[in-house]
Amino acid sequence: MTVLPLIILALVQGITEFLPISSSGHLILVHRIFGDIESWENRLVLDVAVHVGTLFSVLIYFRKDVIALFCGLINTLRGNFTHSGARLNLHLIIASLPVIIAGFIVHILEPGWLLLLNIVALTTLIFGILLWIADRKPADGKTLEDLNFKDALLIGCAQMLALIPGTSRSGITMTAARFLGYSRTESAHFSLLLAIIAIAGAGTLASLELYQSGDITLGLDALLAAILALIAGWLSITLMMKWLARASFTPFAIYRIILGVSLLIILNTGIF
Repeated sequence: MTVLPLIILALVQGITEFLPISSSGHLILVHRIFGDIESWENRLVLDVAVHVGTLFSVLIYFRKDVIALFCGLINTLRGNFTHSGARLNLHLIIASLPVIIAGFIVHILEPGWLLLLNIVALTTLIFGILLWIADRKPADGKTLEDLNFKDALLIGCAQMLALIPGTSRSGITMTAARFLGYSRTESAHFSLLLAIIAIAGAGTLASLELYQSGDITLGLDALLAAILALIAGWLSITLMMKWLARASFTPFAIYRIILGVSLLIILNTGIF
């Protein structure tokens, strides 16, 4: 595989996976710009590699939470459901169930309109505006300790919209959490923990497709892609969390609005 497309895809996936700007939308744009050239022939291999890379980036950053979740699982098996890790495990499962069910249906139906660039442009714009509106709402000081069944389910239902490219899984879950009164950092915190399940699920699907294709050779290209996605993902999480601790989601919302409007203009004037 040509090195440049590999680097671009790995970096785009790593950077956009956790920021509220939509990784799937950006990946569709990258493919549209480069076209279906020979360099994309091992796309499934690369897809698995970048999912592995981004998964490890969030596991490394939230390693303390991952340990707490593991301890929570052990406590649950022992019958202790009051452990904070056990409660968080339950809420993550509740928030993940809606998108798992909806994702299974979409995977079977494979509606072609989801990949239309006009859809990507509209969702990028609309949910960028929604993020900006939600971020202007004063937080109620709610933390993950205040998370309950209803909030987890509502965030999970919102996450279903992320199946439409351009929406952004992290963006829509952070938006929902902000509307529910959680602080910016806590909204991002829960969204990124949810990403562990989402990325693991998407990576598993890609792995199954790769296995069924019969081409399961993972060479240096895949290793490079995984490493680049890991580094880019870890950096994007680190910088975003530091930014949200002292500022707002406004730059992300503005970027989305500008990108969405620009895409709509370009697409409907015959430039692209």
